[in-house]
Amino acid sequence: MPISLRLKYDRFVYILLWLKIEMKYLSLVEVYERLAATRKHGEKTTVLADWLKELHKAGKYEWIYLLRGKVVPDYDTREYGISGQLAIKSIAHAFGIESDIIVQRYKKLGDLGDIAAEFSEKRKQRALFSKVLSISNVFDTLQKLLTIGGQGAVEKKIGCIAELLGIATAREARYVIRTLLQDLRVGVADALLTDALSAAFFAGEEDMRERLTEAYDLANDSALVFAAAAHGRKGLDSISVVPGRPIKVMLPVKVTNIAEAFRICGKPAALEHKYDGFRMLINYDGKRVTLFTRKLENVTAQFPDVVAAVKKYVKAKSFILDSEVVGYNPETKKYMPFEAISQRIRRKYDIEQLIEKLPVEINVFDVLYFNGKSVLQMPFIERRKLLEKLIFTKEWVIRVSRQFVTGDEDKAEAFYAEALKSGEEGIMIKALDAHYKQGRHVGYLVKLKPVVNDIDLVIVGAEYGSGKRAGWLTSYVVACRTQDGFAEVGMVSSGLKEKEEAGTSYDEMTQILKPLIIDSQGNSVRVQPKVIVSVTYQNIQTSPSYLSGYALRFPRITYYRPDRTTSDIATLADIEECVEKEQNSREGESSGEQFRKRDSKTYGDGKEHDT
Repeated sequence: MPISLRLKYDRFVYILLWLKIEMKYLSLVEVYERLAATRKHGEKTTVLADWLKELHKAGKYEWIYLLRGKVVPDYDTREYGISGQLAIKSIAHAFGIESDIIVQRYKKLGDLGDIAAEFSEKRKQRALFSKVLSISNVFDTLQKLLTIGGQGAVEKKIGCIAELLGIATAREARYVIRTLLQDLRVGVADALLTDALSAAFFAGEEDMRERLTEAYDLANDSALVFAAAAHGRKGLDSISVVPGRPIKVMLPVKVTNIAEAFRICGKPAALEHKYDGFRMLINYDGKRVTLFTRKLENVTAQFPDVVAAVKKYVKAKSFILDSEVVGYNPETKKYMPFEAISQRIRRKYDIEQLIEKLPVEINVFDVLYFNGKSVLQMPFIERRKLLEKLIFTKEWVIRVSRQFVTGDEDKAEAFYAEALKSGEEGIMIKALDAHYKQGRHVGYLVKLKPVVNDIDLVIVGAEYGSGKRAGWLTSYVVACRTQDGFAEVGMVSSGLKEKEEAGTSYDEMTQILKPLIIDSQGNSVRVQPKVIVSVTYQNIQTSPSYLSGYALRFPRITYYRPDRTTSDIATLADIEECVEKEQNSREGESSGEQFRKRDSKTYGDGKEHDT
């Protein structure tokens, strides 16, 4: 064979081998498109299960992150740092056009992904052997973006994005930009991933969906769970709690009276104050203390005083403690509301000044890991005894949460009244024989506080104000969580402050939301679903105006919750349950009876039990 022909043949074989080894990004784009084309959970599950099997064959478990536009585990809070303006500059640079042209198209199309696809389509036809965009190209570039900072960071990021767009086809360019803006629109939530893994590796085994969920709640890393699931039950059993890696905290069920609490948790039960602070998981691996919020955010740097207190007053070789950190006034020694201490969660500088201004008290109420072993399966009464041996109390610094064990309803009512009188939100009631169930609203941990219609929701859109509120985003579209995404339940415009004072202001919320804008139409914007707020309301009514089919009446924001994530917000099922309770209440049936009916289905026969 002539040398020239041999070279062409070798090049052709090399390209075929490269295409076989390197999974094309287009294959992932096709998955995105199929997911976006259906709202049926079963169809989405099948699409994902098939793709996960292919990833397993390739041994690329970390690529599962891309299904939600990420390249790191959920507990890794680093972001690409790509705003709409930076995306516009990147598209302009990639295709050699003016940014103003893209801005004009954006006003018409409202989707930078579609605009990237449009200009990619207009590009001249490629050479025969032009490079094909692989998943590795995209994944590695996205990981690189997470590390770029300092002087010249903007130019470096634009260069990286432009390089991807220069290789991408129109369809690929669309999803490159949507990934960077965290706006994939394919609806891949935790439940869908769990179902897909179950279908891919445990078809027909009904109990495995629950087991996969438990594994994910422990790891908070879809790639780790994916790799474990691919190796069967033994693989999943290898996932355990590890100091330094955050897990999802156990969450309580709401009740409306003491009788409900005892029926669910049994008699006697442990009663503790419900503090108006924020959850903190305190980890110590024998060398280093790390602090995580229930949002899985690492806040060790923001709380050096907590780190110092833990090192001094907790005695063990290694541990994970569940606690509530509460702020107090250093002069009056009175507890402060969550809004005050939330400043410390967000603050990245001047930490020492804030420690003096907003000191905190650590209220430890559970232990999950002790001296190299998980104690999640240990009964709560035993974990409590262990906890009391670990903590050396220091007034206004650290303590074991106050506890009262009783099966007497009158004594429990008195404890509840005392908690409210002292300024606490309410009380927690805990089953003495229960293990720690991470990441769930469980039937052996409940909270009781004065009845208020309140709910946690995520902001998915906003509108600019007018008059004295001009320039601020002051009306917020809030949404609940569905099986595959989010559904709007109304718009709220009140509750925040107009001036910088105690509590979140409209100006501050505007600064929080602006970097999250992914679409803009006139006075309205659509934002990434990341900002959680607590909302009170009068009642819920049916409404065709919102995707959920419901709307909150007279909603008001009570708190901005930087310590929470979308996994903490109300679900559509929660909204429907609230509506049902309201209807039954109007018909004369107590909300407590409704809870008992629902609870007997969820948690068993509901009979009291002795411990």
